[in-house]
Amino acid sequence: MRFGLSLAAALLLSASPLLAQEHEAPARPDVDSMVSAKVAEEIQGHAPEEQHAGESEASHNVDIITPHITDSHHMECPASWKIWQARECHLPEWEPIHIGSFELDLSPTKHVVMLWIAGILTFATLFFAGRGARRYQEAGRAPKGFPNAIEAISLYMRNEVIMPNVGHHGERYVPFILTLFYFILFANLLGLVPYGSTATGNISVTATLAILSFLMVEWAGIRTLGRGYINTIVYWPHDMPLAMKLPMTLIMTPVEIMGKFTKPFALAIRLLANMTAGHVVVLALVGLIFAFGSWWVAGGPFIMAIAIMMLELFVAFLQAFIFAVLTSVFIGQIREGAH
Repeated sequence: MRFGLSLAAALLLSASPLLAQEHEAPARPDVDSMVSAKVAEEIQGHAPEEQHAGESEASHNVDIITPHITDSHHMECPASWKIWQARECHLPEWEPIHIGSFELDLSPTKHVVMLWIAGILTFATLFFAGRGARRYQEAGRAPKGFPNAIEAISLYMRNEVIMPNVGHHGERYVPFILTLFYFILFANLLGLVPYGSTATGNISVTATLAILSFLMVEWAGIRTLGRGYINTIVYWPHDMPLAMKLPMTLIMTPVEIMGKFTKPFALAIRLLANMTAGHVVVLALVGLIFAFGSWWVAGGPFIMAIAIMMLELFVAFLQAFIFAVLTSVFIGQIREGAH
């Protein structure tokens, strides 16, 4: 309930209109003001007309690429009923919390809001699909429509992806991996809708997802192996003489430790790079239309951007699938024990 109220409050505040900056008409200049302007011109070393020209040129230099993939304390939203005209809707900014010399800013950002929306969509999708499937089951009929689609995806992920990689008695890890899959999928898809943003193009987001996966992998190893979990850290070949065990342990133990951290690092960088690269290409192609400002040039970038968007839709599903598959593989590897 608190999660929903916080999201609703953030969205309501972000939808509040910005205060327009009104500029009063300049007063009719008199002799004193003309003298003051002349003195100011001599001091500053440039004419007022040149200054206004510079400001006009800077106002047209609008960045239309980076706001879609970068984080900020505002969101892009429609300026009016004309949804193709955007403006900045500022999110609430709170006073940071000081913990000793450490400053913690809990103010919501654009990517935080996107993650809230992805979490709500994940919960709503699985909840209503489960309720719909239960109703069909109670009526003695096979699920149809939306419940059938979600059930088919979930069963495929469970029976063909998660369980074969995790191994026997791995049902307890299915909910976690399925949640990862749907959450990353919705976070990826939100970056393809108008006024959306790609939260998975933020290294903090992908690193957090990778850390959660890392913790689940290590917990699975501890729970399955017990005391034998130490063998996944310290390399100790049991089938070698002692004279060979000691040097092999000294050489291979750092490699084993590094291997534990390279797996989540690969998860984070792979998701980040794939979701960022495609969006940059799409937005760069769209930016060419505004850069040239000609209908003769707009056709080519538009067609190429549509093609890349179709590819991005596939990549959004693919990256969520790969993240779930690799997490399943890592859990299965550690459950099989050390070398």
